[in-house]
Amino acid sequence: MSKNIFFSLFISFFSSYIIAQASVDEVSEPVDSSGILDELIDQKSDAIIKYAKQFMGVPYVWGGMSPSGFDCSGFINYVFRGFGFSLTRTSYGMAELGTTVSLKDLEPGDLMFFKARNLNSRQVGHVALVVDTTDGIIQFIHAARTGIRIDTFNNHSYYVPRYIKSKRLDYVGF
Repeated sequence: MSKNIFFSLFISFFSSYIIAQASVDEVSEPVDSSGILDELIDQKSDAIIKYAKQFMGVPYVWGGMSPSGFDCSGFINYVFRGFGFSLTRTSYGMAELGTTVSLKDLEPGDLMFFKARNLNSRQVGHVALVVDTTDGIIQFIHAARTGIRIDTFNNHSYYVPRYIKSKRLDYVGF
C-alpha cells in the first residue's frame, strides 16, 4: 500500500508541476499590447461614430447642444460627452486638443477643423468628425446649416479651401 500512496503522490506532484509550468510558459510569452490597444481604440471610435450617425437630420441651431438642434461644436461636444470626454465648447478650443495629424494619416474618429465662411480668416470656425477614410476618400459628419449630415472632403469646393488642420484625441484615457 505504501507504494501506491507514494506513486499517487508522485503523479499528483508531477501533474501539478506540469500544469504550473504550462501556466508560466503562457505568461512568459510576449503579448502584442500595441495590437490590443489599437483594437480598443478602433472599437471606441467605431462606437462614437455609430452614435453620431444616430443624429443624422437633426436641425442646425446656433449654440445648440442637444438632439433638438446642434451647432458644429455643440454636436461634437454632445457626442463625445456620451463617452466620458469633457471637451471645450468651441470649435477653436477643440482645435487645441489632441495630436495634430496630416490628411493622409486621418482615421475614423479624428476631428477636422475648418475656417468659417470667411476664406481670409485664419481662425477655426467649424469642426467635423471623420467617419470613413476608405481608399483615401475622407467622409465626415458635422452640423451643417442644413442639419447633421455626412459630406465627402475630397474635391469639395466649400471645405477643401477652408481646411485648417486635423486632430486625434486620446481615446485611451477615456
